[in-house]
Amino acid sequence: MKDISVMICDDSALMRNLIGRIVDEADGLVLAGKAMNGKFLLDKIPRLKPDIILLDLEMPEMNGIEFLKERKRLNINIPVVILSSIAVRGARVTMDALSLGASDFILKPSGSISEDIHVVKDRIVATLKAYGKKSEKGSVSLHTRTRQSESALPVKSKKEQSPPVSSSIPRERGGNIDIVAIGISTGGPNALRLVLADIDPDFPVPIIIVQHMPAGFTTEFAKSLDRICPLEVKEVTDGDVLSKGRIFIAPGNFHIEVEKKKLATIIRTSSADLVNGHRPSADVLFSSVAKHYGGNSLAVIMTGMGRDGASEIGTIYAKGGITVGQDEETSIVYGMPKVAAERGFIEYVVSVNDMAATLNKLVKEKR
Repeated sequence: MKDISVMICDDSALMRNLIGRIVDEADGLVLAGKAMNGKFLLDKIPRLKPDIILLDLEMPEMNGIEFLKERKRLNINIPVVILSSIAVRGARVTMDALSLGASDFILKPSGSISEDIHVVKDRIVATLKAYGKKSEKGSVSLHTRTRQSESALPVKSKKEQSPPVSSSIPRERGGNIDIVAIGISTGGPNALRLVLADIDPDFPVPIIIVQHMPAGFTTEFAKSLDRICPLEVKEVTDGDVLSKGRIFIAPGNFHIEVEKKKLATIIRTSSADLVNGHRPSADVLFSSVAKHYGGNSLAVIMTGMGRDGASEIGTIYAKGGITVGQDEETSIVYGMPKVAAERGFIEYVVSVNDMAATLNKLVKEKR
């Protein structure tokens, strides 16, 4: 497999050089070129033909947002990863960039020009490789599907999965579905945009989501999803009451857990230790869902690096809950769902393009 060619666009010569060095030193990546703003980038793309672009947002003459609008108008299908600052405005503009087709974003360690960019070196390399590989296969772009009839829902049952999963895991009998819990990481922002836009407006149970995302970004992320989803989407606040017709996004740097009370189920946030290297952690959420809902729950594990969520989704499965995993083809990184499937915890394997229809159908059948 050929090296993935990377184009760096940043108005800071220092940042271009620092990131260029990271790319040069990484196995499997090669530096295609550099540009100081979106206008120069557009001029260089036809000649340099990069596999992926690493894009700053704040630049003179043509900034990142203006470039993304031109990219869309010109139908340039090269994936773009944003380099973002942590400021509130940075979060808002980053979400605008995602809505314009950027694939993902990486948070700069501090400010807009940072000599300590090496702190996120591993994340830069892993993210560029993940989206670059999908670009080579031609499957990085996710498109809204035509709504399918429920009778033709394309899900793979447990028996159809490859490699085969264990059939010896003890399992209790499940019941009606009262909650949907989703764990997702790399590739998640655009995957969730696709899924939530197609959720049934009359979806009868609450949805609670752990998306690995830095603090300072989840508020704007929830707002951006709320604009395209037929249901209300909000960032979790400690003590929120779970109710149907609402979708809850874990706040950055906080775990979330559900807790059943006599009159209602509430969501608790905590700053407990990282789990699987993450806070929020999908395993923390899934564990609490298994405890309080057991076989009356549906858990989904989607695209992402590592194994977060892959353990406790097994507890939900053992208690009789329904479990769904995103397929390899449409996962930007087939890590979290792969581990869960290999452990025998996934009942249905589903394309991201059919995830909303799958959730709509499975919950409807279990109400």
